[in-house]
Amino acid sequence: MGNALRFLYEQCFKPTTAGDSESLGHHGVSAATVGVSALAHDLFHFEITSQVPEGLSKHVVSSKKAQANWYRKILEAWRAAKPPPKTPEEASRLVIETLKRHQKADVEGLLAFYGLPLPHTLVKLSAGAPTSLPAGVKYEFQTLPVDAKAVADGDTVTVYVSTTDPRESSCVPREVQVAAAQRSQARAEKNYTKADAIHKKIIDSGYRVLNFQNNEEILARKYRIRLRGIDAPEGSMPYGKEAKEELTKIVQGKCLRVLFYGEDRYGRCVGDIYCNGKFVQELMLKKGFAWHYTAYDQRPELATWEKEAQAKRVGLWASSNPEKPWEWRKDKREGR
Repeated sequence: MGNALRFLYEQCFKPTTAGDSESLGHHGVSAATVGVSALAHDLFHFEITSQVPEGLSKHVVSSKKAQANWYRKILEAWRAAKPPPKTPEEASRLVIETLKRHQKADVEGLLAFYGLPLPHTLVKLSAGAPTSLPAGVKYEFQTLPVDAKAVADGDTVTVYVSTTDPRESSCVPREVQVAAAQRSQARAEKNYTKADAIHKKIIDSGYRVLNFQNNEEILARKYRIRLRGIDAPEGSMPYGKEAKEELTKIVQGKCLRVLFYGEDRYGRCVGDIYCNGKFVQELMLKKGFAWHYTAYDQRPELATWEKEAQAKRVGLWASSNPEKPWEWRKDKREGR
């Protein structure tokens, strides 16, 4: 068994004990184990037994013999992949490329069996991170890893920037510096009540002391970022929950590059966000989880990406007449 497949199987799939048999999903893995890990499990099982998973025939049109041929090809492609697939999108692309000469119904049925993205929902990105600052950018900054709880909705996220950053270090208020030192001393003395009270003052000043796994503490400044040029459905609107989940999936645990253009009337930083070199606004628009906010941003590429999602009918565009979030907010304000 290839090391990449073995590692993914061992990390993602936990064999179920006899007492847990009721929790098994439709293809023999835990109902909570889906996507990439489920496919890794079934490839592992196929390598040992040469058997394809039960229930697959309900999703595809070809014979068991043909199905075995697919798994053999996918297993070989998985072993050869460097690095191996880790995300649903990566696993889906590997399956599609490996089975590109097979029937569309079979490929889509196999992807659907594992809950992997279908071909028409996959996004091809065109905008890489800029090498120089675009016009209108006041400055840029790099964030610390983003916590999932920091994502408010599909177009707003709270981030923190270390005060060791040269631009930040020069503008930390004196009282925050003193408070951080006092908190550290209180914790050293195990006076946690005092330390928590001091930390509250630091938080009220727009900063926070963040703890990392190696017990390192970092004083960081808080920024609330409004993604420039897009408007996602509000939480109580259709696709509002999905938009928030998508943005969370993109940024969670990642350090972001933020290009800051200014502040909106709510005091949020309006900016472009890049995650691992990918333009987050492009991802949200192409996946159909946000509108192009034309009232505040006229960039033609944003309009093009929105039209791509409309044509594919993905995300909110699966609805025949999705409500615009700015109109929804106006109706709420006016009591309609």
